[in-house]
Amino acid sequence: MTKKKAPVDAPAGPFNPAFSALKDRLPAGYTPPAPAPGPAPAAPPAPEKAPARAVVRMERKGRGGKEATVVEKLDLDARALAAWSDALKRALGCGGGVEDDAIVVQGDQRERVARWLEARGVRKVTRG
Repeated sequence: MTKKKAPVDAPAGPFNPAFSALKDRLPAGYTPPAPAPGPAPAAPPAPEKAPARAVVRMERKGRGGKEATVVEKLDLDARALAAWSDALKRALGCGGGVEDDAIVVQGDQRERVARWLEARGVRKVTRG
């Protein structure tokens, strides 16, 4: 493996002077106009009310011996349950999904899931 040599015709300064010829065409003392202000950022959506309780447990049965953490009894509709599942998977950096009325994430994540649920506003988290 050989070292690459620096190109011989490289510019001497820290930046490429590609536009240096254009500065001669501008009037003296010219400064570019400020960019137009963009639209105001939208207000974050109002946080939805968290469920009162959740049951977090680990199971292997029916999963080929692999561990999975199951979050049950959230009493959320299907759309909210899917949103909570996506947010939980992103927060933990793992796979999973929604099965029946429960959120399932891969691996034994009971403590991490319980802390995430409590931070999300669930008042009573039962670890099973």
